Amino acid sequence: MGYKILLIATLTVLWLTLSGYFDKPLLLSLGVLSVFISIGVAWRMRILDNESVPYLRMFALLPYWGWLAIEIVKSSITISAVILRPDMVLTPRLIRVKTLPQSSFGRTLFANSITLTPGTVSIDIDDDEIIVHTLIKEMTAREDFAEMARRCAKAVGERHVSF
Repeated sequence: MGYKILLIATLTVLWLTLSGYFDKPLLLSLGVLSVFISIGVAWRMRILDNESVPYLRMFALLPYWGWLAIEIVKSSITISAVILRPDMVLTPRLIRVKTLPQSSFGRTLFANSITLTPGTVSIDIDDDEIIVHTLIKEMTAREDFAEMARRCAKAVGERHVSF
């Protein structure tokens, strides 16, 4: 029930923000109707859970996003230095990285975080591993991925499991 109420509030705020209509009864009623149809469809599909309505996790994700932003900047500087060198030595690699998060939301967040970091791209998720392409050999350090996986698991509320 809590997920329904949270999703109703989120969709209502989103609809009002995007439409900008606050004084037209017909449009407001159509907005209310669309919100309740969306909730009905999600409830019928049985997808109202922590992963489909992760808004309660937003405050737990804020420190992770801050840390990720710093990592993106550091990686951008590293990749820029490699690309701007006159000899530009690229040493691409494919590696398998163990995923620490067990939930679909956690694994998706981890894979997207890898892809957002310049110089790395998540190619495939295979069971409990992600296949990652890196531009330079220095970005294949397992401990860097392990740190990201630990922080990601903590952000989505999962227990710390060792690698």
